[in-house]
Amino acid sequence: MSGDLTERNRRTVHEAFAAWQDGTAPITEVFADDMVWRIEGHSAASREYATKQQFVDEVLAPFAARFAAGEPFRPVAIRAVHADGDTAIVVWDGRGVANDGLPYENSYAWFLTMRDDKVVDGTAFYDSISFNDLWARVAPA
Repeated sequence: MSGDLTERNRRTVHEAFAAWQDGTAPITEVFADDMVWRIEGHSAASREYATKQQFVDEVLAPFAARFAAGEPFRPVAIRAVHADGDTAIVVWDGRGVANDGLPYENSYAWFLTMRDDKVVDGTAFYDSISFNDLWARVAPA
C-alpha cells in the first residue's frame, strides 16, 4: 500500500511540475487551500505562510508580477522527483526574464507533504541572494 502511495505522490508532483513547465497549469493547482508553506533561510520572503491564499498573495503573485513584461518564470529543468509515502522532494531549476529585461535564474529544493493528491505542507530552499536581488531590483507590474 505505501508503495502505491509513494508512486502516486511522485507521479502527482511530477505531472504538476511538467504542466507548470509547459505553461499548461499553474503549480498552485496542486496546493491544498489549507496548505502551510515555509521558505527557509534569510530571503525577503523567508517565513511561514498559513494558507495557500496567503502564500499566493504575499509571495507568488508579487513574484509573478515581476515577470509580467518579460518571460514568465517557470521550471526549466526538473532535476529529480523523489517520494517516500506522503512526502515528495523536488529539485529543480527555474528561469524567467524580469520586467527590467534581465534574466532571473535559481535552483530550488521543495519538500512536500501530500494528502489526497494535494500539497498540505511545503518547505522551500533556494538561493536567497538571487531572490533578494530580484525582489529589490524589480517592482511588481
